[in-house]
Amino acid sequence: MSESFENDVLGELGDDRLQEIAGLLGTDAAGAQEVVGSSVAELSGELRLAAAEPASADEVRAAVEEVTSAEPPLQGVAGFGGLAAGGLMAGVLGKLARPAANAIAKRTGIPAATVTRAVDILIPVVLAVMTKRAATKKSGGAGADGLGDLLGGGRR
Repeated sequence: MSESFENDVLGELGDDRLQEIAGLLGTDAAGAQEVVGSSVAELSGELRLAAAEPASADEVRAAVEEVTSAEPPLQGVAGFGGLAAGGLMAGVLGKLARPAANAIAKRTGIPAATVTRAVDILIPVVLAVMTKRAATKKSGGAGADGLGDLLGGGRR
Protein backbone atom coordinates (compact mmCIF):
# COMPACT_ATOMS: atom_id res chain seq x y z
CA MET A 1 0.00 0.00 0.00
CA SER A 2 1.18 3.51 -0.70
CA GLU A 3 0.36 4.80 2.77
CA SER A 4 1.03 2.97 5.98
CA PHE A 5 -1.82 1.85 8.19
CA GLU A 6 -0.61 4.34 10.82
CA ASN A 7 -0.79 7.22 8.32
CA ASP A 8 -4.29 6.16 7.28
CA VAL A 9 -5.39 6.12 10.92
CA LEU A 10 -3.84 9.54 11.55
CA GLY A 11 -5.61 10.90 8.47
CA GLU A 12 -8.94 9.46 9.57
CA LEU A 13 -8.39 10.68 13.12
CA GLY A 14 -8.00 14.29 12.04
CA ASP A 15 -6.52 17.24 13.90
CA ASP A 16 -9.42 17.72 16.31
CA ARG A 17 -9.34 14.16 17.62
CA LEU A 18 -5.52 14.26 17.72
CA GLN A 19 -5.76 17.40 19.89
CA GLU A 20 -8.29 15.58 22.09
CA ILE A 21 -5.79 12.76 22.59
CA ALA A 22 -2.98 15.28 23.21
CA GLY A 23 -5.08 16.91 25.94
CA LEU A 24 -5.87 13.55 27.47
CA LEU A 25 -2.20 12.60 27.51
CA GLY A 26 -1.02 16.02 28.67
CA THR A 27 1.24 16.46 25.65
CA ASP A 28 1.39 18.35 22.36
CA ALA A 29 0.24 17.15 18.92
CA ALA A 30 3.64 15.59 18.18
CA GLY A 31 3.56 13.62 21.43
CA ALA A 32 0.00 12.51 20.74
CA GLN A 33 0.96 11.47 17.22
CA GLU A 34 3.78 9.35 18.64
CA VAL A 35 1.39 7.61 21.07
CA VAL A 36 -1.16 7.12 18.28
CA GLY A 37 1.54 5.54 16.11
CA SER A 38 2.62 3.26 18.94
CA SER A 39 -1.00 2.38 19.67
CA VAL A 40 -1.76 1.52 16.05
CA ALA A 41 1.39 -0.60 15.81
CA GLU A 42 0.60 -2.34 19.09
CA LEU A 43 -3.05 -3.01 18.15
CA SER A 44 -1.96 -4.32 14.74
CA GLY A 45 0.59 -6.59 16.38
CA GLU A 46 -1.90 -7.82 18.98
CA LEU A 47 -4.42 -8.50 16.20
CA ARG A 48 -1.84 -10.48 14.21
CA LEU A 49 -0.91 -12.46 17.34
CA ALA A 50 -4.57 -13.16 18.10
CA ALA A 51 -5.02 -14.41 14.54
CA ALA A 52 -2.16 -16.87 15.09
CA GLU A 53 -3.43 -18.15 18.46
CA PRO A 54 -5.67 -21.24 18.20
CA ALA A 55 -7.96 -19.94 20.97
CA SER A 56 -8.75 -16.69 19.14
CA ALA A 57 -8.00 -17.40 15.48
CA ASP A 58 -11.60 -18.28 14.55
CA GLU A 59 -12.95 -15.10 16.13
CA VAL A 60 -10.36 -12.94 14.34
CA ARG A 61 -11.02 -14.74 11.04
CA ALA A 62 -14.78 -14.15 11.40
CA ALA A 63 -14.18 -10.48 12.25
CA VAL A 64 -11.91 -10.00 9.23
CA GLU A 65 -14.47 -11.70 7.01
CA GLU A 66 -17.21 -9.43 8.33
CA VAL A 67 -15.09 -6.33 7.62
CA THR A 68 -14.06 -7.48 4.15
CA SER A 69 -17.55 -8.55 3.09
CA ALA A 70 -19.52 -5.64 4.56
CA GLU A 71 -21.93 -4.19 2.01
CA PRO A 72 -21.94 -1.24 2.15
CA PRO A 73 -18.78 -0.62 4.15
CA LEU A 74 -19.25 0.81 7.61
CA GLN A 75 -19.07 4.56 7.20
CA GLY A 76 -18.59 7.19 9.86
CA VAL A 77 -18.02 4.78 12.73
CA ALA A 78 -15.28 7.07 13.98
CA GLY A 79 -17.59 10.08 14.04
CA PHE A 80 -18.87 9.72 17.58
CA GLY A 81 -16.52 7.10 18.93
CA GLY A 82 -19.29 4.52 19.16
CA LEU A 83 -18.44 0.85 18.83
CA ALA A 84 -22.04 -0.30 18.40
CA ALA A 85 -21.86 -0.26 14.60
CA GLY A 86 -18.50 -2.01 14.51
CA GLY A 87 -19.61 -5.61 14.77
CA LEU A 88 -17.18 -8.43 15.47
CA MET A 89 -14.00 -6.49 14.69
CA ALA A 90 -14.91 -3.79 17.22
CA GLY A 91 -15.27 -6.53 19.82
CA VAL A 92 -11.93 -8.08 18.91
CA LEU A 93 -10.17 -4.70 18.99
CA GLY A 94 -11.86 -3.91 22.31
CA LYS A 95 -10.41 -7.10 23.82
CA LEU A 96 -6.94 -6.18 22.56
CA ALA A 97 -7.08 -2.57 23.76
CA ARG A 98 -5.97 -3.23 27.33
CA PRO A 99 -2.91 -5.37 26.49
CA ALA A 100 -1.89 -2.83 23.83
CA ALA A 101 -2.36 0.09 26.25
CA ASN A 102 -0.41 -1.68 28.98
CA ALA A 103 2.53 -2.28 26.61
CA ILE A 104 2.52 1.39 25.54
CA ALA A 105 2.25 2.56 29.15
CA LYS A 106 5.32 0.49 30.08
CA ARG A 107 7.32 1.96 27.19
CA THR A 108 6.24 5.57 27.68
CA GLY A 109 5.68 5.88 31.42
CA ILE A 110 2.19 7.30 30.78
CA PRO A 111 -0.37 5.78 33.20
CA ALA A 112 -2.09 2.72 31.72
CA ALA A 113 -5.57 4.13 32.41
CA THR A 114 -4.73 7.25 30.39
CA VAL A 115 -3.31 5.25 27.49
CA THR A 116 -6.38 2.98 27.61
CA ARG A 117 -8.66 6.01 27.14
CA ALA A 118 -6.57 7.14 24.15
CA VAL A 119 -6.68 3.65 22.63
CA ASP A 120 -10.46 3.55 23.18
CA ILE A 121 -10.71 6.73 21.08
CA LEU A 122 -8.63 5.04 18.36
CA ILE A 123 -10.59 1.78 18.06
CA PRO A 124 -13.47 3.17 15.97
CA VAL A 125 -10.93 5.04 13.83
CA VAL A 126 -8.92 1.85 13.23
CA LEU A 127 -12.17 0.07 12.35
CA ALA A 128 -13.12 2.82 9.89
CA VAL A 129 -9.72 2.57 8.18
CA MET A 130 -10.06 -1.22 7.92
CA THR A 131 -13.50 -0.97 6.32
CA LYS A 132 -12.32 1.71 3.89
CA ARG A 133 -9.31 -0.40 2.91
CA ALA A 134 -11.59 -3.41 2.35
CA ALA A 135 -13.94 -1.29 0.22
CA THR A 136 -11.03 0.13 -1.81
CA LYS A 137 -9.72 -3.37 -2.50
CA LYS A 138 -13.21 -4.47 -3.53
CA SER A 139 -13.81 -1.52 -5.85
CA GLY A 140 -10.40 -2.11 -7.41
CA GLY A 141 -11.51 -5.60 -8.42
CA ALA A 142 -9.38 -7.41 -5.86
CA GLY A 143 -10.95 -8.65 -2.68
CA ALA A 144 -9.30 -8.01 0.65
CA ASP A 145 -8.26 -11.55 1.45
CA GLY A 146 -7.33 -11.22 5.08
CA LEU A 147 -5.75 -9.37 7.91
CA GLY A 148 -2.59 -8.55 5.97
CA ASP A 149 -4.66 -6.79 3.31
CA LEU A 150 -6.44 -4.72 5.96
CA LEU A 151 -3.34 -3.79 7.96
CA GLY A 152 -0.77 -3.79 5.16
CA GLY A 153 2.88 -4.69 5.61
CA GLY A 154 4.29 -7.55 7.59
CA ARG A 155 4.67 -8.20 11.26
CA ARG A 156 5.72 -5.42 13.56
